[in-house]
Amino acid sequence: MAHIPGTGHATAKRSLAKTISWRTIGTLDTILITRIVTGSWAAGAAVGVTEVFTKMVLYYFHERGWSWSDWGLEDVEPIDPSSIPAIPPS
Repeated sequence: MAHIPGTGHATAKRSLAKTISWRTIGTLDTILITRIVTGSWAAGAAVGVTEVFTKMVLYYFHERGWSWSDWGLEDVEPIDPSSIPAIPPS
């Protein structure tokens, strides 16, 4: 099967949206864990604010790196438009 260009890869905007949504979840988790371990909301916030930026940048580049690879993606057979039956007008 031939690869169809433009299929199976995330756009930069999609990668950025996934980065932001995942970091929101991850940062809240870090703040809560730090609060539980240290007993301090201030420590939780300090760790959370620091890691939100570093991990967001790391995840974005990780996601973009994966978007360059076809590994694990399945190619699809191109469809011959003439093989699709026409729907008669109503």
